[in-house]
Amino acid sequence: MALADTLQASWYGTRGTPLWTYPLAWLYGALTALRRGLHRIGWLRSTRLAVPVVVVGNLTAGGTGKTPLTLALVDALIARGWRPGVVSRGYGGTQREPALLDDQPDPARYGDEPCLIRASGVPVAVGRDRPAAAALLLQAGCNIVIADDGLQHYALARDVEICVIDGARRFGNGRLLPAGPLREPLSRLRHVDFRVCNGEAGQGEFAMRLAGDTAVSLTDYVVRPLSSFIGEPVHAVAAIGHPDRFFDSLRAQGLDVTAHAFADHHAFVPDDLAIAGDGPLLMTDKDAIKCQRFARPGWWRVPVHAVLDGGLIDALCQRLDSAAAAHSRSIR
Repeated sequence: MALADTLQASWYGTRGTPLWTYPLAWLYGALTALRRGLHRIGWLRSTRLAVPVVVVGNLTAGGTGKTPLTLALVDALIARGWRPGVVSRGYGGTQREPALLDDQPDPARYGDEPCLIRASGVPVAVGRDRPAAAALLLQAGCNIVIADDGLQHYALARDVEICVIDGARRFGNGRLLPAGPLREPLSRLRHVDFRVCNGEAGQGEFAMRLAGDTAVSLTDYVVRPLSSFIGEPVHAVAAIGHPDRFFDSLRAQGLDVTAHAFADHHAFVPDDLAIAGDGPLLMTDKDAIKCQRFARPGWWRVPVHAVLDGGLIDALCQRLDSAAAAHSRSIR
């Protein structure tokens, strides 16, 4: 079993926690607490923009549904008259300097998630220096910035924090990396503004679910219902933080799925997908964005969208109206 698989198994209860991870977890916790404290007292700089900033992130390593939530927030804010833009580190891409994505960005350069978000039509900027990348969005006319996966990146000051929680796996064994899946202690939840659960929500959480019942051809853009695949074997690939969520969603709709999980952000090559032969191959939107340029007939993407608790958007917009007013007063 690979190290990553061993750790995942220990995080979520099917294996014991390796003893060697405990001192590393203590060291990790000490360093993250120090960095957080230095930002809080001002020894490390946090840049505040002239517009409201919403951070969407999580406490755990791996996928929780941050990108679908980000896209849903973008749509909701546009409907309320905002002009949002999204800033990302661009994980998995080679771009290091701040850059604004064009209409046909290369996932190998900018990362799969930023390219997927850009495909929705919203302005997206990437860069290791998130404040500098976010400044490009303001130049592009955005009046609100959403930081995708930015909860632990304190260099960019924020007005609202949203923590996304995996409703199935929650927080695993509750330990810090690498002894557990946590990027920060659970006490960090007390300081976020909103908790959104991808699944059955607990107390103090807003519910979110991912919905999608169609498949779109990567070669001719034909759309067919997922139910039309019932009765024929299909292969499915996923290079996301929690691939079983995708596979289980297909099986829940009655499909006979042979699953192939890859590491999160895996850079697919054609040989990776020869597993399906001439049969249908299903993948997530995040994976399809990387496979489009060498797509073959029979390859399908399964788009999903986040269905949110309406109270979340109302509460968020109230916070944003107050934040926008405060920003306006500060620049007078």
